[in-house]
Amino acid sequence: MKLKQKTTQKLSTKLISFLPILKAGIDELYEELKEQSKENPFLEVKSKKFITASNLKNAITNEIEALSTSQKTLHEELIEQIENSSLFPTEKSRLIAMMILEDINPQGFFEGDEEEIAMMAGTTPEKVRQIRERFMYLSPPGVGAKDIKEAFLFQLYNMENLDEELFSLVKTMIENLENLEKFYSHPRFKEALKIIKQFKVTPNLEFVPDEEIIPEIIIINNDGELEIRLNDEHYPEIYIKDDPSDDEYSKQKLKEARSLIDALEMRKATLKKIALMIVEFQYEFFQGGVIKPMKIQDIAEALEFAPSTISRAIANKYLLCDRGIIPLKNFFSTALDEEVSANQIKEEIKNIVKNEDENKPLSDDKICDIINKKYNLSLVRRTITKYRESLKIPSSRERKRLYKVGVKF
Repeated sequence: MKLKQKTTQKLSTKLISFLPILKAGIDELYEELKEQSKENPFLEVKSKKFITASNLKNAITNEIEALSTSQKTLHEELIEQIENSSLFPTEKSRLIAMMILEDINPQGFFEGDEEEIAMMAGTTPEKVRQIRERFMYLSPPGVGAKDIKEAFLFQLYNMENLDEELFSLVKTMIENLENLEKFYSHPRFKEALKIIKQFKVTPNLEFVPDEEIIPEIIIINNDGELEIRLNDEHYPEIYIKDDPSDDEYSKQKLKEARSLIDALEMRKATLKKIALMIVEFQYEFFQGGVIKPMKIQDIAEALEFAPSTISRAIANKYLLCDRGIIPLKNFFSTALDEEVSANQIKEEIKNIVKNEDENKPLSDDKICDIINKKYNLSLVRRTITKYRESLKIPSSRERKRLYKVGVKF
């Protein structure tokens, strides 16, 4: 037991020493290593060709079809639809739609603050929400949703020819994706599940240029047998230069170079373990079923890692399977380090606001950055916005106005 604890502690210590390597996406890894090599004369880093969605078919297997690419970017396609759609008939509605568009991330999900958009547009958050929900009728299906569940609901509301009972069942099942077993006894369960299986998990798949996405994990379905591969053979290559000198400086730099190689191997091992857990938890999804949101805490406990390590490991990482390219974070219900409670984050928000410059109140984006850096998290702005609103703290624009009349927070 003591040996196991020492091993876990040693591994955690090494991971903490190389957090930039663990958190970097594979497309960023070369640059991160290159930066470190600049400070080490005994270290040489060479780039290798990565497996991307576009060359995966030829490079690895014929089991996964090459993914289609649009000549237009997602934003260009949406701008054209907004400008030509009767869904946004007035100049004001088009303006709000364009503002919403600016907060749609590369995966097609909305990460903005409806209250802030409402303030800037001179309208209500409810009006912004109503206009955002009109995105459910745009292409690609699910674009503009806040998360996977809402993306599924967007696609459901856009379907035709569903009777009221089936529509209600599908809607309820989407809202309870984590507990689909509750519906097994329903006489129309299989019919409803078949509909959910048709929905896209990642709205923007057809609009993302293949070369822009480098999958970290590759899942190949061989007649029901799932094979896990890491994109490790296409990692940057690291070489340690021999040095005959025996001075302390050389010894230290050689030790750092070897530690860097160890950190890379630990990175691969950690991701492989996470991939195994994802396949185990999401086996039905890879067989054509429905994705079930997982908890970071569950994976952390199973792998005997801190939740913060799992949060860093899944940040900026993608998985490629025959259902498309999926950000690893989409498999998890939250990216919040569960060692850091929601109450702790709320207290931090209160302290940040309390000590901010009243002439330049901090935006939710900035508060998010501060908290992520302090706690090594990967929260998104909408989480900070939700907590801020629950604390009854106004937006940055509103706080600036209130500060001028003497209101404190």
